[in-house]
Amino acid sequence: MRQRRELTARLEDNIARCVVGKPEIVRLVVVALLARGHLLIEDVPGVGKTTLASALAHSIGGEFQRIQFTSDMLPSDILGVSIWQADRGAFTFQPGPLFANVVLADEINRTTPKTQSSLLEAMNEFQVSLDHTTRPLPRPFMVLATQNPHEYEGTYPLPESQLDRFMLRIRIGYPGAADEKTILLGGAAAPETVKPVLTPGEVIGLQEATDEIRADESVLDYILAIVTATRTSSLLGLGVSPRGSRALLQAARAWALLDGRDYLVPDDVKRLAVPALAHRVMPAVAGGDGGAGALDGETAIRAILEDVPVPR
Repeated sequence: MRQRRELTARLEDNIARCVVGKPEIVRLVVVALLARGHLLIEDVPGVGKTTLASALAHSIGGEFQRIQFTSDMLPSDILGVSIWQADRGAFTFQPGPLFANVVLADEINRTTPKTQSSLLEAMNEFQVSLDHTTRPLPRPFMVLATQNPHEYEGTYPLPESQLDRFMLRIRIGYPGAADEKTILLGGAAAPETVKPVLTPGEVIGLQEATDEIRADESVLDYILAIVTATRTSSLLGLGVSPRGSRALLQAARAWALLDGRDYLVPDDVKRLAVPALAHRVMPAVAGGDGGAGALDGETAIRAILEDVPVPR
């Protein structure tokens, strides 16, 4: 366990060289990686989303691809295409940018639902099916998607089925004054200058170690109580699916491993509940008249956490 903690601390520190003043965000990114999950980043432009994804890829010695989503993009632009080779008399598959270890799906909501849906199999099964052939994706594999929560013109909102594929949703936020001054003075490292501190094989080993983190029955019951409350709460019109409860459990396991423990505590679950569950719920419509929801998902999950007893 000590060796694992040293590896993960090395990874967090390396990413933090590029993303100044955001240790909590860096940790959540590493949590998603170790839990074999994907990350949705909702934030305004210019706060370091691309830097975060690139720093992660460089830190694990993996291949990084950035895809700028646009309204005219086709699934083949992401997945790849088979090209006829006359000299061979056969089709040859040319993999798309999705065949990388860390993929940044930039402004994912600017492309059509058809193109958005091309990511579903990759994010859930870590493979792509094309031309009656199933092709595995590189391991480790992680999608970091971004969208601007304040600009909706010309966008296609992600459906619930797509949102449910993301293990965590986070917001980076603006840096503090001191941290922004450090950035202005050149104190943040460029991702391309960052040297790998882990190999892809070591990341896979840490992912397997995450699976082994022990969850006592009381902690599992706590997760189930939170999830069940989302399905019965008057604050919500749509609760968390079983995929969401599994995502919360796995994310909590990754957090425990990053803390150097081989077991879960309730605080792990409570800490990850909002980023793991808030994007999977739908607030109840106020008054049932088609107006705006009384609460957003994050506020509703926090209210539920206040009501559900924490096991001792």
